[in-house]
Amino acid sequence: MGQATPMRSLAKTLTWRIIATADTFILTFLSATYLGADLGITSDQATGLAATVAALELVTKLALYYLHERGWARLNWGTDAQAHAN
Repeated sequence: MGQATPMRSLAKTLTWRIIATADTFILTFLSATYLGADLGITSDQATGLAATVAALELVTKLALYYLHERGWARLNWGTDAQAHAN
């Protein structure tokens, strides 16, 4: 297996963020909906809170995952390329 290109890393970053952001939205929405009554949060506020949290983490974690992916792309550890070098 060769080195991952930056475009491959970007594609992996974007597809993962779609999945992860949907998960964050759902978890935040469910938490705010079911625990919101105790905190004085309405259903509309729960939706707004979930959208805000999901949007913020979408931006920050896109950048963090891409940097993480590019860091791993620089390493041969655990790849076929490393096995052939030994």
